[in-house]
Amino acid sequence: MSDDRLRVPDEPPLGRRAGIDLLDALGTTRAIRRFTDEPVDEADLATMLFAASRAPTGSNRQPVRWLVLRDGPSALEARRLLGGAARSMWSGKRSRDGYERGSGREPSSPKARMARAMEAFVDGFDTVPVVLLPALVRYRTPTPTEGASVYPAVQNLLLAARGLGYGGVLTGFQGLVEDELRGVLGVPEGVGLMATIALGRPQGGPGPVRRRPLGEIVFDDRWEGPAPWAVEPDGTRHTAAGPRTA
Repeated sequence: MSDDRLRVPDEPPLGRRAGIDLLDALGTTRAIRRFTDEPVDEADLATMLFAASRAPTGSNRQPVRWLVLRDGPSALEARRLLGGAARSMWSGKRSRDGYERGSGREPSSPKARMARAMEAFVDGFDTVPVVLLPALVRYRTPTPTEGASVYPAVQNLLLAARGLGYGGVLTGFQGLVEDELRGVLGVPEGVGLMATIALGRPQGGPGPVRRRPLGEIVFDDRWEGPAPWAVEPDGTRHTAAGPRTA
């Protein structure tokens, strides 16, 4: 192997564009469902997809592909299908998870705020600046773990979006209309549509993200074994998990 192949570049490819420390990005990259009308700059979009392409994949097969849906004729039809799927999926989830019951009746409750955010998101899904469909070129029959070669790339993309001042949210809307999408977008057999990502400039701030305390989710040595070393940064705020299925 030549020395050139071993040489580390003087500057990382994303170095000139990164706008936030990585650990800060990890702590503030939340699901963004409200977007401005500002388009996503093509150079920024390319940077995000470059970051996504750096993610690891099983045996380095690199089977991930990205369908970018903007304003072309096929994209607009696909976005219409996805918007309908989004509204249908949310309608079922709202009823199934009881968003209109219990604390959901209190306008200021987290449950009610989430319901309003989701309602606005799905109602306006057709106008999201960019929609991405990460796809998997399968090299074997589908398995429960095949997403391990896709979702690290998705997270890379969302972190890069955060660094560039954008935001996004990962959904599964494509699952309700996959057959129709295949026809509209010319997706061949053997390729799985693995997710739907809405992307754009966020309305409002990006974070910080609030989650359960580390002490509730990190176990040392055995199930529910205390992990006193799992200490959170000062000032960390917490939230409970989302609504349970009825």
